[in-house]
Amino acid sequence: MTPVCGRFTLYDSPDQLARFFTARMDDGAAVDYRPSWNIAPTRTVLAVVARGDAAAPPTRELRSFRWGLVPSWAKDLTIGNKLFNARAETVPDKPAFRSAFRRRRCLVIADGFYEWGRPGEPSGNKLPYYFRRCDGNLLTFAGLWESWQPPGQPGADPPIRTCTVITTSANHDVEDIHDRMPVIVERYDWDEWLDPGIGDARHLTRLLVPVPASTLTRHPVDPAVNSSRNDNERLIRPYTDNDDQPATASDDFQPVAAGRTVRVPEAPLEQSTLPGAQVKRATT
Repeated sequence: MTPVCGRFTLYDSPDQLARFFTARMDDGAAVDYRPSWNIAPTRTVLAVVARGDAAAPPTRELRSFRWGLVPSWAKDLTIGNKLFNARAETVPDKPAFRSAFRRRRCLVIADGFYEWGRPGEPSGNKLPYYFRRCDGNLLTFAGLWESWQPPGQPGADPPIRTCTVITTSANHDVEDIHDRMPVIVERYDWDEWLDPGIGDARHLTRLLVPVPASTLTRHPVDPAVNSSRNDNERLIRPYTDNDDQPATASDDFQPVAAGRTVRVPEAPLEQSTLPGAQVKRATT
């Protein structure tokens, strides 16, 4: 099988996302981010974290990260090129992830993601498929984050924030394309996943499961997405491999332009009703 969750999309503006998640926007989120229809590892992504201490309830913050987790003990950034995914089955104990799993969890934000396969023809050439939510809402992947600085140079430069996306076994929507999928954290579990006051692995791993069947919809897309150099809205349009050009978008599918949000048939993000910014701590 090819690596899971190695490409995804995010084209909503940071301002819209901050309102959607009722989150404070970190200064770097707007500076570092640009809309993308083909995000690959090492690129900048946006994620929601929870900030707080014992004296105050945590609050949500929208931050930018380099995709590919670099543990604080790493000698350089290159280890992050391989650590863009973490398996749910081993993430609590794997040395590269276990510290972040206990203390630094996040929600990596996406409009959709790509996987490669050919249903019913496992030996055939793989085609890219684009997955998104059936309800048109954002995807929120379970993620972990770290801050890294070059060894022996503390304070020389601002820390580099990096992250990874946790994967699990595929649900019915994905399994004929790939045997793995990103862990999608539903809205009612956001607070629990983000809460830095929860560190018990057994408690957290119950969230690292596939979403129910029929959560996601998919369609084949242009093989041009195979190259991360290609990055435009045409990549997510429905496509058939018998055509020389991408198919015209159907009536219920509209690609979006950078800087504006179109969700069919959903209302714009700013009209969504969300819980408050405070993250409730779990009681034991």
